Amino acid sequence: MTSVTSLFAPVEADLLVLTENLKNLVGARHPILYAAAEHLFGAQGKRVRPAIVLLIARATMLDQEITPRHRRLAEITEMIHTASLVHDDVVDESEVRRGIPTVHSRFGNRIAVLAGDFLFAQSSWYLANLDNLEVVKLLSEVIMDLAEGEIQQGLNGFDTSLSIEAYLEKSYYKTASLIANSSKAAGVLSEVSPQMAENLYGYGRHIGLAFQIVDDILDFTGSTETLGKPAASDLQSGNLTAPTLYAMEEKPYLVGLIESEFVEEEDLEQAIALIKESQGIERSRELAKHHAQLAVEHLGDLSHCPSRQALIDLADYVLRRIY
Repeated sequence: MTSVTSLFAPVEADLLVLTENLKNLVGARHPILYAAAEHLFGAQGKRVRPAIVLLIARATMLDQEITPRHRRLAEITEMIHTASLVHDDVVDESEVRRGIPTVHSRFGNRIAVLAGDFLFAQSSWYLANLDNLEVVKLLSEVIMDLAEGEIQQGLNGFDTSLSIEAYLEKSYYKTASLIANSSKAAGVLSEVSPQMAENLYGYGRHIGLAFQIVDDILDFTGSTETLGKPAASDLQSGNLTAPTLYAMEEKPYLVGLIESEFVEEEDLEQAIALIKESQGIERSRELAKHHAQLAVEHLGDLSHCPSRQALIDLADYVLRRIY
């Protein structure tokens, strides 16, 4: 199986520069925030979002070198993503992420909230300095979408009437919006045609949805060690994802367990067993596959090059995580 590291070979050197730059961008003026940022950016994350930005930059610039603005866009993308994770972990009261302590568990809620706010503010400042109004609009929309997604998730806890369409909308806000809009922004900085920019947005949207659906499947099929967080944590907190929504159509008893918010000690285990017995996970795999295929279709007009191939292979990598 292709590793995500080898997948990003065309931008490997770019990602090394990005990791160092991220720590420097936060600056040493705020020692605790710098420590929090170093803790975050030093974590062995996959850097998928900035890698997509850099791959699109290289695929659309071809024989030309990518610009400092492309590199800064990749850094901004990772800063926004990281800020959202810090806030998510506070809301979800998560103790670990990627197998390491979360910012709030290490530094406390107050510092975690401030660190997230600081990263959002820093990313907005660097975004404004790109001096491209369309790109500013695209990435500003992401910050609104992230908040919208978190609000929707909070309001829809344990809501068994949630539809797959509403789940996909929330998944777009929480995950796909950043990938979609930053993908389009990378094309805008390369001065691609409006149609190509929309295709890049489509790629990001569908690869982002496939990513989220796969993560939601792994919440049931992965181990605590591989997930870097407790298994089935979404279900326990009332966040109903694709496997659960599909399973409820087959297993009416599951609906009652969820609506009671797992009042009895054994209710959660029983709910997980019902989901695994159902076609929920298999139907979710098909949904993820559908979005991964749509993502690849949006790359049809992009010139053939190693970076384009890496973007195509990424769709295959996403799906292989669940087989």
